[in-house]
Amino acid sequence: MAHTLSANKRIRQSEKKKLRNKAYKSKMRTVVKKFYTAADTNDVETAEKAYMEAVKIVSKVGQKGVIHESQASRRVSRLTLKLNAVKSA
Repeated sequence: MAHTLSANKRIRQSEKKKLRNKAYKSKMRTVVKKFYTAADTNDVETAEKAYMEAVKIVSKVGQKGVIHESQASRRVSRLTLKLNAVKSA
């Protein structure tokens, strides 16, 4: 256990940040899963709506530093590829 005030403060701050990041990641996973579900059923309209929401959340999570910017970009790219495949099918 930490003894100094600054160490205790860092522990409190990191706990808050951990909970916040966990919520962001959970939200991101949920919207991405919703998109893939819509895409797998070949429902283009629902997939497009879910895509817009997923891209928004993934980009925001990347900007906030919860996931790396490159990972966010890669995820958006994969979502786009899947959406284009659904549209062309």
